[in-house]
Amino acid sequence: MAAASQEEYELFLKQAEALVYGESDWIANTANVSALLYHQLKNVNFAGVYRFEKGELILGPFQGQPACVHIQIGKGVCGKAAKDQATQIVENVHDFPGHIACDSASNSEIVVPIFNQQGDLWGVYDFDSTTFSNFDQLDQEYLEKIAGVVLGQAQN
Repeated sequence: MAAASQEEYELFLKQAEALVYGESDWIANTANVSALLYHQLKNVNFAGVYRFEKGELILGPFQGQPACVHIQIGKGVCGKAAKDQATQIVENVHDFPGHIACDSASNSEIVVPIFNQQGDLWGVYDFDSTTFSNFDQLDQEYLEKIAGVVLGQAQN
């Protein structure tokens, strides 16, 4: 089950591109794209970015319930995505060893790494869902593309 259809994702990608066009401020770009995806993806209760800084992930712009501010690399789904530098799809967060529960209503999660133009880890995009198995390969494909849009504009 995907959080959106391919047709919807094509539209979201164009909208994200339009939101960040000509804007170099990473806070503005990630805030706008987080808001876009939070309001458009099905069953999502958190959409936000964590920036890799000083050896850890630090909460950035997001939509949803209050979230953890600092996440160690390797801890939780976000920390694993950062450590492995690979997208993580978790169908049931309650079965994920070391899951960090910021919102008890979350049941599944996808975390997409964001890389800067030099190919270094810049941060991660985190999406939580109230529905089990809410994310799949289609979500991964398009959320990685959308993360690349923010990457193209956001600079350290």
